[in-house]
Amino acid sequence: MFLKTRLFGQTFVFKDVKEVLAKANELKSGDMLAGIAAESAAERVAAKRVLSELTLEDLRLNPVLPPEIDEVSRIIDAGVNEGIYQAIKNWSVAELREYLLQTETTNLQIQQISPGLTSEMVAAVAKLMSNLDLILAASKIENLAHCNTTIGRKGCLASRLQPNHPTDSVQGILASMREGLSYGVGDAVIGLNPVDDTVPATIRSLETMYHFVEEWQIPTQICVLAHISTQMKALGKGAPVHLLFQSLAGTEAGNKAFGINKGILDEAYDLGCKEGRAIGPNIMYFETGQGSELSSEAHHGADQVTLEARCYGLARHYNPFLVNTVVGFIGPEYLYDSRQVTRAGLEDHFMGKLSGLPMGVDACYTNHMKTDQNDIENLAALLTAAGCTYFMGIPMGDDVMLNYQCTSYHDIAALREVFNLQPLPEFAAWAQARGILDHGRLTSRAGDATIFTKGGEEDGI
Repeated sequence: MFLKTRLFGQTFVFKDVKEVLAKANELKSGDMLAGIAAESAAERVAAKRVLSELTLEDLRLNPVLPPEIDEVSRIIDAGVNEGIYQAIKNWSVAELREYLLQTETTNLQIQQISPGLTSEMVAAVAKLMSNLDLILAASKIENLAHCNTTIGRKGCLASRLQPNHPTDSVQGILASMREGLSYGVGDAVIGLNPVDDTVPATIRSLETMYHFVEEWQIPTQICVLAHISTQMKALGKGAPVHLLFQSLAGTEAGNKAFGINKGILDEAYDLGCKEGRAIGPNIMYFETGQGSELSSEAHHGADQVTLEARCYGLARHYNPFLVNTVVGFIGPEYLYDSRQVTRAGLEDHFMGKLSGLPMGVDACYTNHMKTDQNDIENLAALLTAAGCTYFMGIPMGDDVMLNYQCTSYHDIAALREVFNLQPLPEFAAWAQARGILDHGRLTSRAGDATIFTKGGEEDGI
């Protein structure tokens, strides 16, 4: 294993694989804040060159955190399919990149090697790719999952209806649900970010959403994105739960900051399988995002792209129905501007799909970042070209509870139309029967929330 190279008349020496991974990363303000970024463009190119020549075995034997000290490393390593790994372990990272990008490589072939990859391998190959490489490779991959409906099919673009309200008002949540559904949004999940994380409030919101979905026979799934321990308590009290949610980090210490560990996730998964109301078998929902480990001082000197890939390595242990990166939510300390947010969104989506996940993206930004709505629309278009599974749907793209900017109901419709994509089939048929969609396109009745009132249904059907 060689960790040095000569470039432009200068010799670059790296102390370990962790440093190579960090300095091969595209420029990110988070890595600069952590003091681990390449000091020059030349050093970044040198690190990429060294990384390209490392073997997959080198990366497995040198994770950014040893399994002896980190639970996430142990989970990732234990999940490797040994037969597949043995067949590809002598590939260089450059050879893996070429394999993924060559025209002849199919979705099935990529899925066959995916179980033999660790998260460090997934991150490494992403670092050698251009933005267009990330789009091309990700566009080949189709990862299916089933909760109450099936997500991940090529030709479909799903959406999460996010009916957030600043006080968790039942009527406010219902109003947002009615409006979003009337725009054909909500086929991936109807998922509420609660203000109140208590068990009674979580049960109230779950029951509100569940009874509405049952009344209108909506083919989707619901979720209240409270802490997973709160959801478990609500489920234990008989609350109607389809998906169990939790934010993930790529290190044991980062997950500790989130208040979770493998034992808690295992318990939640088992409880959801036994007591949840989804058909399944995929009943978990995870959110991630570059920089969370740095924000909790749990990064251990590893770069944020590699740590993000490790989130996906942890997520796939639980066979989730949904995973999405909240790509611009933390702020400019981690992703400074639109260029960095765009790169991170494409990296995360590719790494999630290569890890075998039905990967979505919350294409978003906070108001103190150097980006705007046009930048996020550009990212959403690039991700749609890459085969992104789902986006968020929020009124006017402005979340009134979380106070960040995101993709709107109208954005989902526009992306489906531009790229000739459909909602999930079960949802598309339901929306067509309600007069909202016609062969996947919005009708003149779209946006009429009175469809979901008794009088409005009778007037429109």
